[in-house]
Amino acid sequence: MNTVLSRANSLFAFSLSVMAALTFGCFITTAFRDRSVPVNIHVSKVLLLLHLQPIFDWNVKELFLYLSAEYSTKSNALNQVVLWDKIVKRGENTKLELKEMKSKYYFFDDGNGLRSNKNVTLALSWNVVPNAGILPLVIGSGHISVPFPESYESPKSY
Repeated sequence: MNTVLSRANSLFAFSLSVMAALTFGCFITTAFRDRSVPVNIHVSKVLLLLHLQPIFDWNVKELFLYLSAEYSTKSNALNQVVLWDKIVKRGENTKLELKEMKSKYYFFDDGNGLRSNKNVTLALSWNVVPNAGILPLVIGSGHISVPFPESYESPKSY
């Protein structure tokens, strides 16, 4: 009745229960925390200043930041294009000062609704990657709407 396998099974089940309870405790202590910070985006002078330290706590492993352009067309109510992204890990510099950023990805106009669009909204968002728990998606509080030009610049071939 009290064999080695029976005792090992009891020890394993107890250890698994304790680890599950600890993981849930880690999750619940930061699950309802507000992870937003103020965002200011200016188009005339390409500059992004962002202080991310308030987002990081003991349960945040890294942040995945991305700048997206959102616009509507006749065929689609919402189109989103990611222009730039960055991963900020714990322990790295959390104060971002990005000047004269260039788009990391090219615009792809699916349906010809981007050219001459008068309401293209630029928004900064981030995913919080925790050690334990859910992956919250946070949309920055600041965004800006800009008109898009009527003509595109073609990329230079080298």
